[in-house]
Amino acid sequence: MTGSSVAVVGTDPTMVYDALRNVVAAALGDLDPASALEDFTARDAAASSSESVLARVLEALNTPPFLSERRVVVVRDAQSLLSDESNQVAKWIANPAPGVVLVLGVVGTKANKLVKAASDVVEVNVSSRAPDRVAYVKEKLDEYGVNVEHAVIQGITDRVGDDLSRVDSLARTLASIFASAPLNMDQVRPYLGDAGDVPEWDLTDAIDKGDATTAIVVARRMLDSKSRAGLQLVNALQRHYLRMARLEGSDARSDDAAATLLGIHRFPAGKSLRVAQRLGPERISAAVHLITNADLDLKGGVSYGGKDLNTDLDLTELTVIEILVARLARLSQGARRR
Repeated sequence: MTGSSVAVVGTDPTMVYDALRNVVAAALGDLDPASALEDFTARDAAASSSESVLARVLEALNTPPFLSERRVVVVRDAQSLLSDESNQVAKWIANPAPGVVLVLGVVGTKANKLVKAASDVVEVNVSSRAPDRVAYVKEKLDEYGVNVEHAVIQGITDRVGDDLSRVDSLARTLASIFASAPLNMDQVRPYLGDAGDVPEWDLTDAIDKGDATTAIVVARRMLDSKSRAGLQLVNALQRHYLRMARLEGSDARSDDAAATLLGIHRFPAGKSLRVAQRLGPERISAAVHLITNADLDLKGGVSYGGKDLNTDLDLTELTVIEILVARLARLSQGARRR
């Protein structure tokens, strides 16, 4: 951090708060927080009054440091500031008081007015691309001095999936217990917790490639994460194939045309278009039929037993989903672009 203001921004509140803690610690350095830190929340639900904290924030920003070389003023949930309040803070950022550092926590996007105004920005969003998730896990472990090999980083990434908000607390836990001692996966595993969810397209991509084994592994992972129920997976697959059905009967021949027709971004629209062209109407119709039957099965059409005592997974739900994704993947096998 080189300027007098820094904004920590991201769409996941936990990740923003974790990063904010580290940014504040860096801004304070060796200073005593009791005399150098003023911490505010833009809209504090626990406060006895609904009045804005802006007046106190501005007073802290414009008061010279006392008994310390600098003052650090933190505003959490700054996205909750009203437009005119944000304008006043942005005005201070443009002409900061000497010896005062402003740290803003923003749950949202970089389009926020205060994020744009800040002299430094720390963005904590991480894409769902596997290499980006691995890089984020490595960065967090390195930040806390946790000593692991790449295989352990990959293992942690696989376990937490898209739930990257768990990584900071995991890294802090490992650092507090093991310090910088080299760790293997057996030592880390007890602290990982439940499997995290994975992106929906991990499942649809495996099915579209005709990879039944990967599709089953991903589907089981989604159910095991407790973030999705079987019916949610069925609904996601239904959306996937109904998009293809719309494209199949249309004149769309380009990614842009497909995006316009479906009302989604160009990249996923283009993927749907190419798979639809490869599958053809008969296979798409068969897929929709399989999904409809699976939906009925999950709503009481069949029963394969209750919950597995070892995994806590519903056996009927698991069996229906595994059969469905395997059959859908089989439909993709041997399909040729028309």
